[in-house]
Amino acid sequence: MATPISQTAFRPKGQSTCSDHKGRRLDLYCEKCDQLICHACLSTTHRSHPVCELSEITPQKKQEITNFINKTEQNDLVEVREYITSADSLLKDNTSHFEKLSQQLKNQTDQLKHELDLFTAQTLSVYKQMEEDNTRMIQKYKQELEMYNRQLKQQLQECKVTLQRGSHLDIYDTDIHSSLHLPVKPVLGTVIFTPNTNPQHHLQQAVGTIITSGQTTDQDRSISVSHDQGQSSKQQQTGVKGKKAVISKALLSETKVVKEWKSPCHIRSICPTTDGQVWTKYRDTLTLLNREGEVVQKVKHKADITDISLSPTTHTLWVCDSKNIMELVSGRLTKKFRTKERPQCICVTASNHIIVGMKKHICKFTTQGQMVLTTMAVGTGKPLVYTPYRMSECPVTHNVTVIDINDVSDGGDGNRRVVVMDTDFQEVFVYRGDIPSTYKQTPQTGRVTFYPRDVVYDSVGNLIIGDFNNRRVLLLSGGGEFLRIIYTDRVGTEAVGIDREDVLWVVFGMLGGDNVKLLQYSV
Repeated sequence: MATPISQTAFRPKGQSTCSDHKGRRLDLYCEKCDQLICHACLSTTHRSHPVCELSEITPQKKQEITNFINKTEQNDLVEVREYITSADSLLKDNTSHFEKLSQQLKNQTDQLKHELDLFTAQTLSVYKQMEEDNTRMIQKYKQELEMYNRQLKQQLQECKVTLQRGSHLDIYDTDIHSSLHLPVKPVLGTVIFTPNTNPQHHLQQAVGTIITSGQTTDQDRSISVSHDQGQSSKQQQTGVKGKKAVISKALLSETKVVKEWKSPCHIRSICPTTDGQVWTKYRDTLTLLNREGEVVQKVKHKADITDISLSPTTHTLWVCDSKNIMELVSGRLTKKFRTKERPQCICVTASNHIIVGMKKHICKFTTQGQMVLTTMAVGTGKPLVYTPYRMSECPVTHNVTVIDINDVSDGGDGNRRVVVMDTDFQEVFVYRGDIPSTYKQTPQTGRVTFYPRDVVYDSVGNLIIGDFNNRRVLLLSGGGEFLRIIYTDRVGTEAVGIDREDVLWVVFGMLGGDNVKLLQYSV
């Protein structure tokens, strides 16, 4: 029986016998099928096909090989050598270019430091001169007061003597309306210094504009500098194409509690809005609170809500329950799509994608539910996260941070951790609650098991983690460098959120906290 052409056996390179007719030599060429065949094939698979002797096509094949050799030696290899030479030049130029840029930035920074030092010295000199002038006036004023005091006492003594011993004439002649006058208090020079509470924009203007673009790796860089208790600054990779450099806000050595109030409802998740209010969730209820902790709106759902996230572009609230992904529109939850597995946490990105955390993987969807990316492990590969609980997207790098409960039932080791991944869902770093031994801790900072409960990024890309067991809030740089402990409370940290002014909203309590504190940790 003839073998159909589509099923003709594949001939390995170098095989000289027919795959269909064993033992028969391949000494013919089928022009229609562009295959080597044997004489037996003429009556089966290649019946009526135009064929010729293999030796007849050899000259043409030799000429093709010769042409390839000539072209490769004369053109391709020469061109490749030129590309290699060009790449060497690019390497040298690249190094020279960035050395020059680095030196320019250092020179600019040094010049700014010099001018700041000069301005400070001049201002301090004015302060000193004014202090000395005020000192002289105060000392003169004090001397006049002391003179007035002596003269007044002398006059008082003379009056007493007159009353005791003086004649009627002496009493009549006593002048109690003397020319003595209380010295006039001098007008002192004053100075009022108002610190710039938001110098970031002015610092950027002073340094200059830094723009990166055009890298084929899509890994551009911006600068993030943070200072706290003498710790060194760190340059971070941002992973964002075409982003301007960002100089982060200097951190206060102590955190200021701006507001504190008791919530009228329990809170498990928190999302500050753009108008100073905050969405909260507990079980099957969404509650909108104002800055004073008063209820503005309540939305009840038919099932327990697992997580909430506010869109950074549309500013609408997105919600997930055990089955559905929903958007809050005009006070009603509208179903957008459904996932195959149970959603455990949700994060709406700046690109208007919906990232959903599910058992052993993270998925990115369009707002209509079309999957565009997933971390699901293939084969026996270990998942990036085992039990996702809360997520947040960095506004600078667009990295995504996930709190992984790492549940043993899901294949984890039971140790909670914070996993940071880039826009392609590749691991950037993992934080397990380590605090450097050089960091000065107080007895209140605690040393019990790390138990991250919530996570959020601030506007300059620093990472804020709520550590429930240790009752504290931690601050890390976007690159994973531990900066400091922002705040420690008497009860566990339940939820964290950040508003557009970089005021941190923190919920403390047990099993759904109700003690809300607004913290200012930077200027």
